[in-house]
Amino acid sequence: MLKLGPNPDGSGSREVTVVPVDNEKSLRHLAWIEDNRRKVYAATGGRVAYLHVPDTALGGYDSFNRYYFAQSDKQGTIIDERYNHGGMLADYIVENMNRKILSKVTTREGLDSVNPAATIYGPKVMIINQFAGSGGDALQWYFRKLDIGPLVGKRTWGGLVGIGGYPQLMDGGRVMAPRMAVYGLTKEWEVENHGVTPDFDVELDPAQWRQGRDSQLDKAIQVILELLQKNPPKEYERPPYPNYHPKS
Repeated sequence: MLKLGPNPDGSGSREVTVVPVDNEKSLRHLAWIEDNRRKVYAATGGRVAYLHVPDTALGGYDSFNRYYFAQSDKQGTIIDERYNHGGMLADYIVENMNRKILSKVTTREGLDSVNPAATIYGPKVMIINQFAGSGGDALQWYFRKLDIGPLVGKRTWGGLVGIGGYPQLMDGGRVMAPRMAVYGLTKEWEVENHGVTPDFDVELDPAQWRQGRDSQLDKAIQVILELLQKNPPKEYERPPYPNYHPKS
């Protein structure tokens, strides 16, 4: 029970019952995301977005939709895919990250906008590690197949198999077994039992981690800043307004 009020002497106060959460895992996860986002913001002068995709199911899609589209004014993106425990084949995520500018739109007031509007067109870097698997293997695999950007971190788990479609048992339990497998277009099991290898192999240094430093995130920031310097955002010049009523 807490007593809250506007005055130090307690006058005009009220009592509030506070019920603590039974598990602080989600709070700690959000705190980690926000801390990383602030680090990226500070290191890039606010030019680069950061988001974490914890899975390729409901939580991952919620996180992507919340953080990616809200930062569409940024010049680049760091997508943190570490610890992704899978779900679906996330073609939705890579397709949104791979959108291209089709036109610009001008109005009588304000800045010109681009179309499609809800995306980030600049360079993208994805952070991966050995604890990402299943749909978490497929996400960076698709990211690479579409040539969206480089991968930083450690080779992923390599368990790109799916489950589903099993009936529930009479006692309420379930039995699971591998049911679906994913292969590439060159007669190869490109990911299964191998994983996806990063372009920049970076170990998460335990000593630096204890000091509050994330060596994989630091490398991703370095890479995306180099990409921004090499390929700055392209400017598109507005054509002169046409005159449909020339003087005769």
